[in-house]
Amino acid sequence: MNSGFSLARFGAMLRKESLQMRRDRGTVWLTVMLPLIQLFLFGFAINTNPRHLPTAIVSADHSIYERSLVSALANTKYFALRPYPDAKAADEALARGDVLFVLEIPPNFARSVDRGNRPDLLMDADGSDPTAIGNATAALLALNASALTRDLPPNLRAPAPAPPFGIVLHARYNPEQVTALNIVPGLMATILTISTLVMTSLAITREREAGTMENLLAMPVRPVEVMLGKIIPYVGLGYVQIALILAMAVGVFGVPVRGSVLLLLLAMGLYIACNLGMGFAISTMARTQMQAQQLAQFAFLPSMMLSGFLFPFAGMPLWARAIGELLPITHALRIARGILLKGNGWAEILPDLWPMALFAVIIGIIAVRMYRETLD
Repeated sequence: MNSGFSLARFGAMLRKESLQMRRDRGTVWLTVMLPLIQLFLFGFAINTNPRHLPTAIVSADHSIYERSLVSALANTKYFALRPYPDAKAADEALARGDVLFVLEIPPNFARSVDRGNRPDLLMDADGSDPTAIGNATAALLALNASALTRDLPPNLRAPAPAPPFGIVLHARYNPEQVTALNIVPGLMATILTISTLVMTSLAITREREAGTMENLLAMPVRPVEVMLGKIIPYVGLGYVQIALILAMAVGVFGVPVRGSVLLLLLAMGLYIACNLGMGFAISTMARTQMQAQQLAQFAFLPSMMLSGFLFPFAGMPLWARAIGELLPITHALRIARGILLKGNGWAEILPDLWPMALFAVIIGIIAVRMYRETLD
């Protein structure tokens, strides 16, 4: 046998691999699309300086100073103001995550300003995500020296006037604005996505490549029975991971548990079902384990980028937030952070529970329908 390099053999091998690549168009397509999606998401959807953050305003003093203050806040581009009838409604919105700030203007605010009494405004901020509110908080604290300058009476317009009012800022749920209190609860949903989605996506393709798919098809089982039998063992694995993350979060990182652990476990169980259903659907679509892994990455990447885990959800453009609302991880993150940091109950997490339940039902139906009972 000739041990030297042969251009003929090399050409034959190159032609063989080229033909094989052309036949496996799914893998090639995914390999091309993944970096394009990364570029698209990082270039257009990610914003570490979020603006137009939802802000509730509760005013007990409707005066020219209130209007000037609202205009000044809007001009910073950091606040999107929404009037609320009372402090209770605004506080509930803050707990649900509908708003990130609550500004309260006290009674007789204008009278106190005119008298030079320097009244205080109360601003509650959702400190569960320090990154989202950091720049907005700085813009707010810079307002009080200039926001009412044009409206002040002449005797208060000194060359170097003292601020006509004070701002008392409360960072709710995370007073010290520790980043770990935001990241660690979010890791619960993220780690579950990695394990349950990726591992389940190999369920059928592993059988096909191992040559045991014929035995599975010969068994008198229906597609829904195959799906449930494949994914239920991973439910227990998911709960083991949740228990480990909770123990580490509380014992090592000092994450508070202000809500019901049982409610958290039930909600995370629904999230596990979403991921397992998605993984099984991917497994039925893929022909090989490589394709299954690529499809899982294809599903996982937008989940990480658009869910609010790494980057502030409120800072993304509307189209990115619309996509993020369709992803179960977005709602799982809100539930985990809401229960652990805010003490949310059923009423507060219900707006995030039903989208996950709907997703689980739809993806389950898709997975069952795509399951092929033949090898063709």
